[in-house]
Amino acid sequence: METIDQNQHQPKKDKPESSALVDTQNQRDERCIPIDKVGVKGIRFPIQVRDKAREHQETIATVGMCVDLPHDFKGTHMSRFVEVLHSHGNLVHVENIPDILQEMRVKLNADTAHLEMAFPYFMEKAAPVTGKKSLMDYSVVFDASADNDSLDFVLQVKVPVTTLCPCSKAISRYGAHNQRGEVTVAVRFDEIVWIEDLIEWVEASASSELYALLKRPDEKAVTERAYENPVFVEDLVRNVVLRLKGVPQIEWYRVEAENFESIHNHNAYACIESHAR
Repeated sequence: METIDQNQHQPKKDKPESSALVDTQNQRDERCIPIDKVGVKGIRFPIQVRDKAREHQETIATVGMCVDLPHDFKGTHMSRFVEVLHSHGNLVHVENIPDILQEMRVKLNADTAHLEMAFPYFMEKAAPVTGKKSLMDYSVVFDASADNDSLDFVLQVKVPVTTLCPCSKAISRYGAHNQRGEVTVAVRFDEIVWIEDLIEWVEASASSELYALLKRPDEKAVTERAYENPVFVEDLVRNVVLRLKGVPQIEWYRVEAENFESIHNHNAYACIESHAR
């Protein structure tokens, strides 16, 4: 018996035409409140930064990208931030940050654009006595913004150090309490300032610098150096500022120091911010 296809002689139905996708972000917002910064954060992306010893080093940055939003727009186009970042290749160089900011302004119809890149920066250090080499990592941030008329760029470096309390040394019969601290230096400049130099100036301002690898002779040297160079948190920021004032290309600085106290249930903090000129 011949099998009849029941659908063979039925008329075909036309497929419904796909409707245009609605661009909700471009809809008008009736609340009339502008937004200073809107965008994306937490993007991990490879970047290339200048290295004083080896010309450059490659690292991984955590990136934030923002623009301003006029009062009459409902939202921004989040995907365009990532498109801009990827349009500059697999590696983002410091030198093309102005181009990235300008492209953000154009593609997102914004007056101002902001870009932040936070990343670990590595330096090889030799122990003071044995000369054993190891890598120290430091936290660095590039904070840049641009509008119609200007570009602002701030370099920030966070440096761990050792500090020994002058008061404790003066009143104690046996030793003095010391602690690890962090110094955060932010600078604006008109000519290049090396990350390595900022780190060196901070470490020279503390009781002692830190190392990733120390053998016993090195530990002895570091401990004794700290004892011979006691500094309050106030001394620490002042010492750093004195060095920054001697650098002609620095226009502005902010120096913060925080000591993670070893005998107190609180931290000690100091900050100096000023124009260098």
